[in-house]
Amino acid sequence: MSWSLPELPRTLTRLNATAMVAGTIIGASIFVQPSEIARHLQTPGQIMLVWAVCGVLTLFGALVCAELASVFPETGGLYVFMRDTFSPLAGFLWGWAMFWSMHSGIIAAIAVVFARYAAFFVPVGDAGIRAIAVMVILLLTALNYAGVRAGSAVQTALTSAKLVAIVVIVVAGFSVATTGQAPVAPVAAAEPVASFREFLLALVAGLFAYGGWHMVTYTAGETKLAARTIPVALVTGVAIVTAAYVALNLVYLRVLPLDAVRSSTRIAADAADALLGRGGSALMAALVMMSSFGALTGIVLTGPRVYYSMAHDGLAPRWLGYVHPTRRTPSHAIIAQGIWSSVLAATGAYRQIFTRVVYTEWLFFALMAASLFVLRRRRDYQPPYRAWGYPVVPAIFIVASLVIVGNQFASTPMEAAEGLGLVALGAPIYYLGHANRRLP
Repeated sequence: MSWSLPELPRTLTRLNATAMVAGTIIGASIFVQPSEIARHLQTPGQIMLVWAVCGVLTLFGALVCAELASVFPETGGLYVFMRDTFSPLAGFLWGWAMFWSMHSGIIAAIAVVFARYAAFFVPVGDAGIRAIAVMVILLLTALNYAGVRAGSAVQTALTSAKLVAIVVIVVAGFSVATTGQAPVAPVAAAEPVASFREFLLALVAGLFAYGGWHMVTYTAGETKLAARTIPVALVTGVAIVTAAYVALNLVYLRVLPLDAVRSSTRIAADAADALLGRGGSALMAALVMMSSFGALTGIVLTGPRVYYSMAHDGLAPRWLGYVHPTRRTPSHAIIAQGIWSSVLAATGAYRQIFTRVVYTEWLFFALMAASLFVLRRRRDYQPPYRAWGYPVVPAIFIVASLVIVGNQFASTPMEAAEGLGLVALGAPIYYLGHANRRLP
């Protein structure tokens, strides 16, 4: 069997791309995990400082990514950046880790979060939760198989809905009297100071809540005027998310005592209960489901574009580059991702793989930022968009990325080594099967 590998049609607009950035980042973590940050810190001011710093660091990464996307407005995003700046091996390792662990694992993990909150309304056991997770993965796989317009339209609608819901929560939170403490004030000199290690641990936890900002670059080949659209979408989307995260955490701290913020395992539901009474939990469960579904829509849409691009280059099986003749989507790559993500969700294997490997994407983020230094040394380098703050901004982002990796090795050295080993396993696979193939 043989077929050509045609280009994907450019149908995504600036609104679609911006919604993809914001909607992919705002998943379930902001509604369930801010307590992880609060446990490491002493005061509300320090907590808000961490969320703000995380937003700034994410914006730094987005600025770097925006310049690279303007230079390489092709389907594949970070894979293309690595391939063209460093080597095909670097790009292959990114795609390898994406498919087998990072991207498919996060799809499985978020689908399980969706299923757990669905169980709030329809009580089911562990097997039922896994079944719901698989069903939602297959549903979104079918949606994105049907066409990029359908997937992006759902993504845009859900992103708009969740932002409206966040605005409602924030307005409600500041319309009622405080129940646990005074409104958050800036950090004062007399406040207890968290240790540097504790502040760092809180920062790492916060940065993971901002994850997914780079995924819009995977669809550059399907974006109208990508060299201009992607940079604007990245910066705008990250700014929207940062404002939403800071505002939500101000509400959490306004309506709940600090000890409750630290100890809560479902902080958004607890805050909703404080605002609305017992019915708040049901509303928050519905919001988490909507938010998770919206994030999944973007993540399921973007990943197959990398595998499609790798197939074009001969670095993945050729059938992954197949484009459906009428749907105009990388249909085989979408199906492959859906099957593997479903396996991870059904077996629970995503827990072991994802927790061991997810940190390794920050090694690639460090490489991504380093590529800016490599490219700017080239005499013929003329990017349509230049990142603000060079060289300080990419340098700070590189340091932040390496700190996250170092923290993972310091905290769980065996798990970190296993994760790095899984990524490194792609190197012999590359040399055995692909090193002698010429890239187009």
